Amino acid sequence: MNNKKYCNSLTQYSRFRTREVTVGNLKIGGNNPIVIQSMTTTNTMDTEATVAQSIRMIDAGCGLVRITAPGKREAENLRNIKEELVKRGYNTPLVADIHFTPIAAEIAAQIVEKVRVNPGNYADRKKFVHIDYTDAEYDKELARIRVRFLPLVKLCKEHGTAMRIGTNHGSLSDRILSRYGDTPLGMVESAMEFLRICESEGYHNIVLSMKSSNTQVMVEAYRMLVNYMIKSGMNYPLHLGVTEAGEGEDGRIKSAVGIGTLLEDGLGDTVRVSLTEEPEFEIPVAQALVARYSGRMNHDTIQEIDSYPINPFEYKRRITNQVSNIGSESAPIVMADLSLKKEIKPASLFAYGYQYSVPLDKWNMTDQAADYIFVNNHQVDFAIPGNLGVVQTHKTWLENKEKPRHFPLLNISEYLGKMEKSIKLNFIYTCLSDLNNDFISSLKTDKTAVLLLDTFNQHGMAEQRRLFVELMNAECNTPVIIGHTFRNLTLDQLQLQSATDMGALFIDGLGDGVFIAAENCGPEQMINQTAFGILQATRTRISKTEYISCPSCGRTLFDLQEVTAKIRARTEHLKGVKIGIMGCIVNGPGEMADADYGYVGTGPGKISLYKEKEVVKRNVPEDQAVDDLIALIQEHGDWVDLPN
Repeated sequence: MNNKKYCNSLTQYSRFRTREVTVGNLKIGGNNPIVIQSMTTTNTMDTEATVAQSIRMIDAGCGLVRITAPGKREAENLRNIKEELVKRGYNTPLVADIHFTPIAAEIAAQIVEKVRVNPGNYADRKKFVHIDYTDAEYDKELARIRVRFLPLVKLCKEHGTAMRIGTNHGSLSDRILSRYGDTPLGMVESAMEFLRICESEGYHNIVLSMKSSNTQVMVEAYRMLVNYMIKSGMNYPLHLGVTEAGEGEDGRIKSAVGIGTLLEDGLGDTVRVSLTEEPEFEIPVAQALVARYSGRMNHDTIQEIDSYPINPFEYKRRITNQVSNIGSESAPIVMADLSLKKEIKPASLFAYGYQYSVPLDKWNMTDQAADYIFVNNHQVDFAIPGNLGVVQTHKTWLENKEKPRHFPLLNISEYLGKMEKSIKLNFIYTCLSDLNNDFISSLKTDKTAVLLLDTFNQHGMAEQRRLFVELMNAECNTPVIIGHTFRNLTLDQLQLQSATDMGALFIDGLGDGVFIAAENCGPEQMINQTAFGILQATRTRISKTEYISCPSCGRTLFDLQEVTAKIRARTEHLKGVKIGIMGCIVNGPGEMADADYGYVGTGPGKISLYKEKEVVKRNVPEDQAVDDLIALIQEHGDWVDLPN
């Protein structure tokens, strides 16, 4: 287990203890509360606008304000911004965000409380060129970087300025990519190279981050970083974030999957939720994610995991039986909860991706149509869509077993007893306490069984993970639907909590389906969309277009929210297509990571369009750029016309 260790415990919640870092009047790490932060979107040279936005962020609960400083002038103007904030009674620490300009970082380090540098951009280069380095050549490059980076380290040490070494998946340098590949290991090594230079100078006032727009990569990189630190006797604080998460429900669900998965295991000392929205709107989302852990240590006891069959640093889906359309190579299914309805009618399915056409006498389904509906004791007395399954209590199923695609949900005693079962598919409601040798032995020989997993533990993700570990160690390949019950939440709360609790398991390749039982938690259609959103965010089932859009900052060259809305309006029907929308070249082809198409600001009113990482059209006038993007998608065969 030690070679896989990345947190204190896989079953007992506790914060991973990091060293305390001082950022002005703020302490990060140690026993201090998790700090919420965000980043301004104004032009840094516009002092009044930046100060006003910073105040809105601080009033919303932002404990650390990050401001871009792409050049000397912007870095120098941080002094005016800081002084004006102090005049207005605001002493919240400021962070200068630096990418390509070491001199800007050196100026900022003497003004603000913290400097963020990206190893992939700072004194390094990215041209997507593979270079076969000898060890001597590689060491020479490291020596060159040391010369460029050392002045900043010495200034930070002299002025008591903190530093975040923030690796981004999309901006790994050619040097790192050539040696380590486009991998979480490459992300960790990129940060470690800079960290070793800091430590050689006795400078330790450092926070680390491993950001990616891909939640699987992001989680694996943070875990690998902590594993490395444990082995090396390090304990630097972690800044958590999913970069370019997007907007609306997609951005919230994606952020919760990545950030929440790490928070569940006690990782993280500061959090930023990156939404393509005004920065003050990010704060409540981050606060809601963090607030769940204030009393988490008091959860019901879960037995420790001694033998962990999962590699936490590399995604691999759990091997399971194929039962109907569940398990094995099938995409995870979505089961909808209709159990609280007074009766089940054709209109009951409308919120779950099905529409009935009276003139054609047929059902139409969307890309987010639920695969199964749980109706409890209800009868379904109409012809259901041809690919939909109905799940009922065992007693009710006995009355309907001759109907097509009707299946029973059994409890443990019903399953182990001599009750009649389906010859095709049987769902068994299961909690961790239900597992015993007899039950597992029966499951191992049953090719019709699928578990519907539930938990009542406050630390429910860990309890459900414990059950998966029991099954895997017993070599039981029964598919599992991850279920969770939520009551009396706002829709935002439901999205964040379900994405954390369930998404964390899918990130580790666990789960063959999702079942959200949500009572008084918002519209049914949105609950269904949340289930599909979790699968999309974990990259386990793609049901819609994915937008990798940055949250904007002072470098942004167009209105990100407006442009994202325009692009979404015309492309949101392109299932599986990934579109990157980046405000500047810093967040350009690299930051888009694995996007299929890119829309990147390259100058005032000018856009460059990308196919994957290759620029195919430069300096397109902004007023025609969306049309040209659509033409590019059509040219490469990924366009689908909307149905009439």
